[in-house]
Amino acid sequence: TMLMNIRNLKWDPLLCEFFGIPEHILPEIKSSATIFGYISKGILQGVAVGAVIGDQQAALVGQQCLAKGTAKSTYGTGCFILYNTGDDLAYSRNGLLTTVAYKWNDDDVVYALEGSIAIAGECIKWLRDNLELIPDSKSTETIAASVKDTGGVYFVPAFSGLFAPYWRSDARGLIMGMTQYTTKAHIVRAALEGICYQTREIIDAMYVDSGVRLSKLKVDGGMANNTLFLQMLADIVGINVDTPRLFETTALGAALAAGKAKGIDLFKLDPENEIETGMTSYTPRIQGKQREENFSAWKKAVIKSFDRTTPPFDTENQGSKRDKTHLSSTTVAWIALTSVFGVLLYMASRNSKSHLF
Repeated sequence: TMLMNIRNLKWDPLLCEFFGIPEHILPEIKSSATIFGYISKGILQGVAVGAVIGDQQAALVGQQCLAKGTAKSTYGTGCFILYNTGDDLAYSRNGLLTTVAYKWNDDDVVYALEGSIAIAGECIKWLRDNLELIPDSKSTETIAASVKDTGGVYFVPAFSGLFAPYWRSDARGLIMGMTQYTTKAHIVRAALEGICYQTREIIDAMYVDSGVRLSKLKVDGGMANNTLFLQMLADIVGINVDTPRLFETTALGAALAAGKAKGIDLFKLDPENEIETGMTSYTPRIQGKQREENFSAWKKAVIKSFDRTTPPFDTENQGSKRDKTHLSSTTVAWIALTSVFGVLLYMASRNSKSHLF
């Protein structure tokens, strides 16, 4: 709602005033694992509604990232990385967002740092639908594996700007480093690497903000089915990448929260008693020097993607047919983020020592 003070977990009077919403009409804020009510009609009549938790927060719980300094990354259309900061409400100086992770009953609230990537799986869709380089999403693994590297090609998928840690709406996508020997396999591989490099940048920002370096990253989402991508991720980020046997970690996290509301602990939701649900682990295979040289080249490519906004142009014949009537999730995200920054500016003008920010 953007109306809650994340420090005291209450509706914020200044935010309610800004949006013109009377505070008395808002519902009571409760913990993530609470009986909110019971279904009154239908075949599920009488069943308790025992948890309300955001999708990324649910994935954090489902991945058992309950201890401070653990993190998960979900790869769907975009990518969302959550880093558990415990009871420390850490404000980022490196383009990350501070959020509530979860709160169990009367326990202390657990906070997280969140980094988001606008384009992840959407990049693969673009290769399939717009460039028609691949017949389907699954083929990216085979095609990318047909070459040993990208041949010096770097792919920055800034189709709608760049999210964390840059927040540059003026960035645009680019593919650079091509020669006459470049094939579609190099471009597909570079696209997968581009997603990994963006993850690396967020992980680095989390380390700078928290002072704690991750030893492993737990991964889920559709792209977690691509074993080549997971190995690339481990190589580029430089830490172990773990994937669960049960990929539906968001649903699992919501179920665990609901169970806790009813006093049923399927797993012990305790940072000191983490229980793995079965993991496949990918270990970095490249040397640190090579990793840093490649990352440095990626950073140069990112900088070249800045200041690329163009005058209005005809888009009638651009994009796939399925995209023409579709408002992308990244567009919605930019609208939401613009609203957030507008609120921040308003709050700063009202009270430079606001208790919320």
